[in-house]
Amino acid sequence: MKLEIAVVSAAGAGIAASEGADRIELCSSLELGGITPSQGLMEASLEHVDGRLEIHPLIRCRPGDFRYSASDVDTMVHEIRHLLAQGAHGVVVGALTGAGELDVRILQRLADAARDANQDAELTFHRAIDQSKDPLGALEQLLELGFTRVLTSGHEATAGAGLPTLAAMAERAGADLQIMAGGGLALEDIPAMHKAGLSAVHLSAKRTVSTLGEGTISLGAQDGNDPTAYTVTDRETVRAAKAMVNALNGAEA
Repeated sequence: MKLEIAVVSAAGAGIAASEGADRIELCSSLELGGITPSQGLMEASLEHVDGRLEIHPLIRCRPGDFRYSASDVDTMVHEIRHLLAQGAHGVVVGALTGAGELDVRILQRLADAARDANQDAELTFHRAIDQSKDPLGALEQLLELGFTRVLTSGHEATAGAGLPTLAAMAERAGADLQIMAGGGLALEDIPAMHKAGLSAVHLSAKRTVSTLGEGTISLGAQDGNDPTAYTVTDRETVRAAKAMVNALNGAEA
């Protein structure tokens, strides 16, 4: 079992690397479900990890649904090219039709852009699959498109609740497509994921930092939100997750 951490900063990337994570999903704005990181963040993250783990940036040009316009797709093609050219090991993408099926036409274009930039780039399909009509049926399409792995909570709000579907997906995918459990994943869920045959787990391992003080003025945040709050990667959570994954892998050996 592999450990992937979602991070939104170069410091978070460095924490994940130093605590032994196998991969990071690099993104911005986790509070919006994640969007594409900047090229500057990619460059700084590469410096912080210094080759100790793989970096897979999320390619999502905007928050919201996964039904993309031609302009959206053009933007994501450019993001893929630039981030892979900088040294990303793969990209994390997803697209759906209005009927809740995989948008194969868009996915093919994104996959082609990745392979044009780096023929060895890995492709991860993100949690758009949890808003799809048939996550199990989508696996065959993803295999045909050449995807490496799928990040999913098992079609439920949290991976713990989606464990039966996650297990079914892992069984159907076999060795050709990695099923990675993520989305509301708690540390205590990891042993059950390992037992169910999941090949990887994905955590944001985040905590919120705030400097809110009396008289703080909102600069556009919605009413009731803390305008000073932001998330950081929590080292102790990453360390605990890595220790748990190591113990499970050791017991399996």
